[in-house]
Amino acid sequence: MNAIFSTFATIWRLAVPYFRSEDRWTGGLLLAVIVALELATVFLNLVLTWWNAEFFNSLQNKDWQAFIHQLGIFCVLAAAAILIAVYQLYLNQWLQIRWRRWMTDHYLGDWLEAGNHYRMQLLGDAADNPDQRIADDIRMFIDRTLFIGLRLLNSIVTLISFTALLWSLSSEAPLTLFGASWDIPGYLVWTALIYAAIGTAGAHLIGRSLVHLNFNQQRFEADFRFNLVRVRENSEQIALLRGETAERQRLLARFGDIISNWYAIMMRTKNLTFFSAGFAQVAIIFPYVVVSPAYFAGRVQLGTLTQTAQAFDSVRTALSFIIETYQSLAEWQSIITRLAGFDASVARARACTTCSPTIQVAPRAGLSQVNVNALDVHLPNGTPLVGAGDIAFAARDRVLVTGPSGVGKSTLFRAIGGIWPFGSGAVLVPDGARVMVLPQRPYLPVGSLAAAVTYPGLVGSFDAAQLAEVLRAVGLPAMIERLGEDAHWNRLLSLGEQQRLAVARAILHAPDFLFLDEATASLDHAAEAMLYRLLHERLPGTTIVSIGHRSTLNAFHDRQLAISSDGDRNTLREVAAEARPIAAQAG
Repeated sequence: MNAIFSTFATIWRLAVPYFRSEDRWTGGLLLAVIVALELATVFLNLVLTWWNAEFFNSLQNKDWQAFIHQLGIFCVLAAAAILIAVYQLYLNQWLQIRWRRWMTDHYLGDWLEAGNHYRMQLLGDAADNPDQRIADDIRMFIDRTLFIGLRLLNSIVTLISFTALLWSLSSEAPLTLFGASWDIPGYLVWTALIYAAIGTAGAHLIGRSLVHLNFNQQRFEADFRFNLVRVRENSEQIALLRGETAERQRLLARFGDIISNWYAIMMRTKNLTFFSAGFAQVAIIFPYVVVSPAYFAGRVQLGTLTQTAQAFDSVRTALSFIIETYQSLAEWQSIITRLAGFDASVARARACTTCSPTIQVAPRAGLSQVNVNALDVHLPNGTPLVGAGDIAFAARDRVLVTGPSGVGKSTLFRAIGGIWPFGSGAVLVPDGARVMVLPQRPYLPVGSLAAAVTYPGLVGSFDAAQLAEVLRAVGLPAMIERLGEDAHWNRLLSLGEQQRLAVARAILHAPDFLFLDEATASLDHAAEAMLYRLLHERLPGTTIVSIGHRSTLNAFHDRQLAISSDGDRNTLREVAAEARPIAAQAG
């Protein structure tokens, strides 16, 4: 029982925010009309049972006028049923796309908010494949919620309406066995209740494992699709290493999980279908078997017999809601679990930035430099990585950060950039200052080259002349004519070309503080020197802090910070001028 209440609470938490959003009036109106049409469907079904009785009575009595009259009534009822069915589907789809648009925007906002997506990966959270949860699970959640919710409403209203009818028919068609009749109040209702209870219990016992199996199936499908995308995105490295055989085996192993789980679903579904199909077939004839003795005894007319059978079937169907929708319920439960897990993962990633201890990156009014105060950077598991005392990056500073590989230089930049919360201390940034970090491998969005250069700004932030000029300046004149071309630029351009493009991006955006994490490491010495001279020339007021291993970089920086090991931790320290390489002093 607690699990049921917990599931309904989760559904409420997932569904209600939309109906409290800025689209609540339109969404609420659409939902109200859809519900009204569902209730109209139940009312129409109830009217059809009365029509059914009159129609078959006219046949039994061979009353031509009554027969023609009932055909006219049927035409009106059929037209109403068609109109209701068409507009209920149309409005349902309209509500689905509006609801999905809002939920997608909401989930994308939570996922992409202030580096949450990155922290979720660092935490190794169980919310795997966020792409599937946003693209597929939201769509399926809305579809199943409306489908199951309307079916449940239909079943409840049908049960109330037809139970009253079936109760009254129980007195008109009393229980008749072996020529004797017994007037048992509502015996048809009790018969339908017992029949549905047996079916519901059987369906649950047979199909309950489908919830877990459907959850796993979605996860395995998403893992397989994700790894296919990984192969596509890293096709060059795989081809150079001749790794096709290994990749094929790895992908087939992932696909093997899909097949094994699918076979398990097949077996459970087969057993459930055997039971539910048999139950449904018996249900067709069962009410006639119960009421036919009263008909043959002359206690009721043919119309009453068919009306009773129809009412019995409506009550039985309403009571058999779980049987009829068990497969959908199992899928729904797995979708709810995945979305709830995604919400919990987002909440944990967000909590990393507020729960003590954490690295605080905060703007400070009146400040003209970036101050690093008692910074202690840890790994996500709490292991100390690198520490920095009180260090400042003043306006127009040129600072080089050095140290052996693996000591935490890049992670230090992530902490200063505000996406690495694990540790303690504070990074104070001038209020309103623009900070940009260029990693060694730039991110270039799929789309036009103009969008890739402009990123993270929106297309149109810079005109074509500005883009062409900066591409020429960084040594990519041949790319100017391709500014309007759409492509996967991370695959088409060499890493060196991508790094030139990233420098062009920095020049366009002109940040106040620019952090370069080996952002020119794939270029030769001459090209690297050219780009650094270009940065100094185009961004004279920008503070530039670089991570690098080449001694030639010393010539372009005034200060040097080095990370060295102090036993169980690494420490960032200022390197005295007299201890710097000669190249730095010459620069």
